[in-house]
Amino acid sequence: MPTSTNLLLESLSLGDTAALQPYLKPIYLEQKTVLFDVGDEVRSVYFPTGAVVSLVVSLSSGESVEGAMVGRDGVVGALASLDGKTSFSRAIIQLGGTAIVCTAEELKGVALQSHTMLSRLIRHEQTVYAQAQQSAACMAAHDVEARLCRWMLRARDLSGSDMLPFTQEFLGEMLGVRRNSATVVAHTLQEAGMIKYSRGKIQILDVQGLKDASCECYAAVKGQYATMLGPPRK
Repeated sequence: MPTSTNLLLESLSLGDTAALQPYLKPIYLEQKTVLFDVGDEVRSVYFPTGAVVSLVVSLSSGESVEGAMVGRDGVVGALASLDGKTSFSRAIIQLGGTAIVCTAEELKGVALQSHTMLSRLIRHEQTVYAQAQQSAACMAAHDVEARLCRWMLRARDLSGSDMLPFTQEFLGEMLGVRRNSATVVAHTLQEAGMIKYSRGKIQILDVQGLKDASCECYAAVKGQYATMLGPPRK
């Protein structure tokens, strides 16, 4: 079922929520939209509620590799509110959907008045950095099948849907492998009854099967976000 809330916003204290609320606006983000690119000044901050965003590193060869995936458990562009205004990655909408947006200056104004808000944003950026490190280790140590299972499970968690509109070419780009490699693995998973793939859409049929076939990185990243989101709300 599609999501409609942002867990990071929900984890804020009531006082921080009240201070930030006047600046928040709903928005719909279309798939493949680039929110900002490398070297851009980040002016808007996005709290996904249904959309899923990939933070991507592009190489001179034209290849792109995903470093981190952000959805309803996080925020995109918050570093700008901590004075890191220039982006070092491309933020592209991986799955279209809803989000809540404010300007970086508005978020900064609230964060500078609240130690708890500032602390939450810093912890979030640490968690995204930890996810990027986990992704780097995953690419170096784990096979394509385990990585694809991990990637689909996180996309499912963040989108709230078992239907993922991804082409195999896009999957290959995000995993840093050739399209034919992604195709072979997707076919293997389909033969095992874990997914159904057709016309650029992947339907997840066996969540537990994907978890069993996934590497440890799925649980590691999920645990990092759970730790980051836990208490306040007082």
